[in-house]
This record gives sequence, structure tokens and C-alpha cells, in this order.
Amino acid sequence: MANDQREQQEAILKLQRDAFTASRPESMALRKDRIKRAMALLKDHAENLCKAMAADFGNRSMDQSMITDIAATVGAGKHALKNMDKWAKTEKRPVQFPLGLLGAKAELRYEPKGVIGILSPWNFPVQLAFGPLMQIFAAGNRAMIKPSEFTERTSMLMAELVEEYFTKDELAVVTGGPEVAATFSSLPFDHLVFTGSTATGRRVMEAASANLVPVTLELGGKSPVIMGKSADFAKAGERIALGKMMNAGQICLAPDYMYVPQESEDEAIAGVVQGATKMYPTVLQNDDYASIVSDRHFERLQGLVEDARGKGAEVIEVNPAGEDFSNANQRKMPLTILKNVNDEMQAMQEEIFGPVLPVKTYRAVDEAIDYINENDRPLGLYYFGESKAEQERVLTRTISGGVTTNDVLFHISIEDLPFGGVGPSGMGSYHAIEGFKEFSHARSVYHQPKIDIAKLGGFKPPYGKATQKAVANMIK
Repeated sequence: MANDQREQQEAILKLQRDAFTASRPESMALRKDRIKRAMALLKDHAENLCKAMAADFGNRSMDQSMITDIAATVGAGKHALKNMDKWAKTEKRPVQFPLGLLGAKAELRYEPKGVIGILSPWNFPVQLAFGPLMQIFAAGNRAMIKPSEFTERTSMLMAELVEEYFTKDELAVVTGGPEVAATFSSLPFDHLVFTGSTATGRRVMEAASANLVPVTLELGGKSPVIMGKSADFAKAGERIALGKMMNAGQICLAPDYMYVPQESEDEAIAGVVQGATKMYPTVLQNDDYASIVSDRHFERLQGLVEDARGKGAEVIEVNPAGEDFSNANQRKMPLTILKNVNDEMQAMQEEIFGPVLPVKTYRAVDEAIDYINENDRPLGLYYFGESKAEQERVLTRTISGGVTTNDVLFHISIEDLPFGGVGPSGMGSYHAIEGFKEFSHARSVYHQPKIDIAKLGGFKPPYGKATQKAVANMIK
């Protein structure tokens, strides 16, 4: 069985690579046609895709899915269509004096790599499969997608729809469990994109390294929120609550923990509680609020809270309607704020990926900066405050994948900004021209003129005075 699925994946890869090689050079019109078909697939079947995601999660807002998975991904396609001619232009590069005078020319061509693998996760199952695909197609590649088995209905529907809109030598979806994913990550792709946890990212990179496959890893980590003393705590709290509760916190860029001024801790927490209460007056029967994706993830999150409680944290459950969650069988979890946390708690050691929000306090903002610098580089970093000097201090003294100031998450929504992590939160990036370049080979081309440059430059043996003169000029 394992050999069968490996053979199937290898056969698709060979089919795509052979088609890619045979059709070079492909026109920009064909690349654009593929992007348009991907956008049409999403638009024509938006409702069914959103229903599949809702069924996979147990509950997930159709409106939220339309925003995050359908509209955002169509937006990425539109952006690629608008800019790809400009991105793909051959760049003229200067040559050293006097080569230019003698007719030498240099250029950089952005050429497709070939077949690119996409290992996509369950939290935004459509966006994180089709988002990178837009730039992969813009760069002129073919692609294979292995979506998550956690969102099985969505994965199966994507596989059916891709067969309808694309030939297998352009785009194919491979479904299955962890063993299928393990095989997929070991295929000799021309590039591999993985979105998921840091731990799995290490395994994917290790598997890819056997074939020297370059990887783009979109991982996660503990994205901090720093609230400056000048922050508007009510406004900041609502924005943090929105970012933390969207998709029930199952977002790689979700604010993972808050660092607030010691004297304003209660005010900062009150801002989040009020924001959450306003947006989600009820939780259990509220279609706007997502369920946790699986029993395993739900139990892990409950375990993080109990571990923190057992180690001295104060647990604040934001439950505006006083609902009884103890007997609910919906994997719904209210926003849970943890006060008095320390680094012995699991909630401060691993990415939370759910509606649990630890709060730490500082006397001076440099304590927060030092704490962030002592830990793994996060995927996102958020600063709230009116002090431009303090904001700049936070930005210049920390390192993270991306930043949003006075809000959370929004930097990923800006199509012209690259999205990616740094260190344990990832490597490489996509979106915008950086995504196009990530999935292209920057091929250097030098055009030599008719004149014998090697002889003229003193590079030809037997070496002598011309050689010495050339060297002296080069190191002057």
C-alpha cells in the first residue's frame, strides 16, 4: 500500500516535470490562464468550500471563511495578474569597465523552477493551499498539493475541483494521512512549500534535504503583543480579541501572549474582555465563533489551561452569557486569559494555537524586548502605543517575521508585503514580488562580444606584463 501511494505520487511528479520540460518556453498568457482558472474554481465553488470547512471544524463561520479563505486568495490571484508581467521582466545588469564599451552584456532572467510541492495545513485549508499557488503559477511552474487530513472534506472537495479545472500535468491534489505527507515531503520536487508547526517543519526540511530540494517553511511560534504605556487599552484590547478569537485562535500569526505595563495590567485585560464580550456575547451557539478542529487539539488546549492553573496562574474565562461548557460536545472554547504566568508553564513554552492568552507584565519596556530576544524569533510581533520613539525601539531591538503596529495580523493581508518567518518561525517568503522570486530561478546570462576579452585582459597564458597590469588595476 505504501509503495502504491509512493508510485502514484512519483508518477504525477514525472508527468508534470515531463510536461514542463516539453512546453518550455510557455507564454505569460498560459500562466495567467492558470491563475484565472484557480480564481474561477474558488469563486464558482465558494459556498461549497465554506460548507466543507464548517463541517470539518464542527463549526466555522461561513462569513469568516469567505473572507479568509476565498476572498483573500482571489485577491492574491488578482495581485499576481496585475503585476506578473513586470515581475518577470529580464533585468539588465551592468558589466565592469571596459567590457561594456567592447559590447559585453549581462542580464538576469527569472525562470520557472519546474514542479513545486505544497504541503498545506488545516487551519486555513483553502487559503494556504491556493495562496502560494498564485505566485507559483505566476512564475511559470506546475504544482502538486498535499492538503491536511484534519480537514478531510475540504481536502477531498479541493481534489475533485482541481481535476475539473486543471489537467493533472498542471496541478494535482494528493490526499491521505501522515504516511502520504511523509512520502510527499521526500519527493524530488524543484521546490517545496510547507505551512505548519516548527516541529513538523524540521522533519519536512530533513526529508527534502535528501534530494537537496529548496524549501519555503511557514511555521509559527509565540507571536508577542507589546502594549506600550501610551496604548489606548480599550481600542487595543478589542483588536487583540478580534485577532485572538478569529478561527478560535487557530492562526499561526495569532497574538500568542501579551506583555503589558505592570501598573496597567487590569486595564489592559479589561480591554480584551470588553472587546471579546462585544463581538461574541455568546459562544456556544454562536455561528461566528469557530470550534477547535479536533478532540486532540481541544484536549491539548484544556491541558495548557489546567497546567497553568496548577502552577499558580489566575484563569479568567471570558463567558459573557454564563454558558455551561462542561457538558457541551462542540469543542467550543471561550477566550481564556492567564494572569501571573511563568516560564515553567506549558502555555509559555509552546505555541498555543487556540483561544488562550497569557499576560506578562513589565516595569520598563526593555524587559519585554529582552524576553522576546531570549526566545525563538516569532512569526509576528505586535506593538500598541502612541510613542513613535518607543515603537522604533521595539522594532530596532527585536527580530520577527513581520510586524503590525496598533493592530494584529494585518501585515499578512497586505498583498505587496512578503509573508514569512525567521529562524524557528520559518524561512523564505511568499506574497508579492518576493513570492514570485521565491518560486523562480534567477538565471544569470552573460553575452561575450566577438573581441578576444581573455587575451585583452591578460587572462590567457603565458602570463606576463599584461596580466600584472590587469591585476594591478583590479586591486587598485
